[in-house]
Amino acid sequence: MALSDSLTESIAWNPAVGDRLLIAGDESAIPAMQTLLATLPEKARGQVFVEVATDADILTLSGPGRVAVCWLVRDRGQSLQRSVDAWLSEMLPTRFDREHTVYAWIAGRGAARELSSD
Repeated sequence: MALSDSLTESIAWNPAVGDRLLIAGDESAIPAMQTLLATLPEKARGQVFVEVATDADILTLSGPGRVAVCWLVRDRGQSLQRSVDAWLSEMLPTRFDREHTVYAWIAGRGAARELSSD
C-alpha cells in the first residue's frame, strides 16, 4: 500500500467517480489537501479553498485540470466559511430537476455540518 493510500484512508477520503469535489481548509490543512489532490484522477472536477493569513502564505498547490484552487487571505477579509457556503449554494441548489452531488472534505473550526440539496 502506498503512503498516499494510507493517508487518504486515515482521513476517510473516498469520493465516487462522478462526484463534484470540495476540499477546504486553512493553512494547517495544506499537507492533507496536497495528499488529497495527489490522489485524484485526471477527470476529477471540483473546487479547493485554502484560507491563509497573508499573501506571503500562498504556495503552489495544484490538482487535475478541472479542479480549481482558490486562495483566501484573512488580511483581505476573505473567509473560508463564506466562500464554502457560497460555492455550495451554487452546487447544491434547491431545484430538483436534476441530481446534485458534492463530496466534501473540510478542515476547520466549528461543528460538522451535513451537506445536502434538500
